[in-house]
Amino acid sequence: MNNDLTSFVHWFRAAAPYINAFRGKTFVIAFGGEVVSDGQFVGLAHDINLLSSLGVRLVLVHGARPQVDVQLKERGAKIRYAHGLRITDELALASVKEAVGIVRVEIEALLSLGQANTPMAGSDIRVAAGNFVTAKPIGVLDGEDLQHTGEVRKIHAEAIQKRLDDGEIVLLSPIGYSPTGEIFNLTLEDVAAHTAATLAADKLIFLMETDGITDAKRKIISTLTVSDAQKLLGKKHKLEDDVSYYLPAAIDACRKGAKRAHLISRHRDGALLAELFTREGVGTLVTPTPLETIRQATIDDVGGILNLIEPLEQQGILVRRSRERLEMEIGQFLVLESDGIVVGCVALYPFPEEKAAEMACLAVHPDYQRRGLGDRLLEAAQALAKKKHMQKLFVLTTRAEHWFEERGFIETAPEALPKRKQVLYNYQRRSKVFRKSL
Repeated sequence: MNNDLTSFVHWFRAAAPYINAFRGKTFVIAFGGEVVSDGQFVGLAHDINLLSSLGVRLVLVHGARPQVDVQLKERGAKIRYAHGLRITDELALASVKEAVGIVRVEIEALLSLGQANTPMAGSDIRVAAGNFVTAKPIGVLDGEDLQHTGEVRKIHAEAIQKRLDDGEIVLLSPIGYSPTGEIFNLTLEDVAAHTAATLAADKLIFLMETDGITDAKRKIISTLTVSDAQKLLGKKHKLEDDVSYYLPAAIDACRKGAKRAHLISRHRDGALLAELFTREGVGTLVTPTPLETIRQATIDDVGGILNLIEPLEQQGILVRRSRERLEMEIGQFLVLESDGIVVGCVALYPFPEEKAAEMACLAVHPDYQRRGLGDRLLEAAQALAKKKHMQKLFVLTTRAEHWFEERGFIETAPEALPKRKQVLYNYQRRSKVFRKSL
């Protein structure tokens, strides 16, 4: 097997958990009109088709700013902004309506492609559009009347859900309507954030000019909680223009119901797939709460735990456990979950008669090592042992004695183990015994 094929197989296997997890989920994907005007939507359409074929429910929100600017220039009109928002007078509104119509038709056409020998071959994408957005005027900001520029008042979730239930992709434009029939020019980030929040979307994805959100050293920040993202907005170092638009929208959506928000580059081919189907991602992920959490294991976690411990069992680092035994002992396990995937585990076996507990099966997926996750699992096991009124924590190891010594464990003799554990001690394996007082 050549290297390219081996890499593909490895990637496909690594992507499998995400493929299973995304089926039936709702994603809101938002992109500016530049994606269409620069010819990038063709590639994006291929990736959208792939997501749709995997059972992902998709809502697309497009912008039209460059197309509106072109319309205004052709009309000899001024392009005016205030506070980052277009001042939409009658002429600008006419330009907005014409530009949005052109962009929407082009997107629908590209999503309808089905030529043989292309990524869209055999696709049967149906696109739904309509008056799903009710809007209201923004009014006057700091003395500047924004006229027909508005903001979202309501997203008609039931109507959108019905279209998604019918297997259609919903396409939303940056236009809203009032109950009295007025038309308002909206920002795509406002429409996208409200839609994601109202639908309780599993993911809100913004395609933007930069690769993601960067720190003061221009390094990509891979994950941010809503709290950390809010603090970042309050810092003095200047954010890129589109980040200053999209990050507040991502924060707002996550606070109001969206489960995740991603900010990725529109310029990187395949960025959407790379962000969704790789552990590392390629942009910035914003989450309402910390991405990695430790919880009590359930029977549904058996497969994930086996994937973690079987390679270590084959290397002789851990004692082999059958699936049946693991299912029986699942109540003793804690798992560390990252974005819905089990990436770490630890087991705690109490010996209450001697107020001691054994910690076993401490494992972290290789892709997540050197992030301090082993320490987090150790801390969780220690906290659980204290909660159960244990006074001593034991661990048996053949390879990791230095790791435990650095964390306060002291080597001791097998005879110091709880009596029930002494009976089970394997003298052929000759595991070293370490103890720590709690």
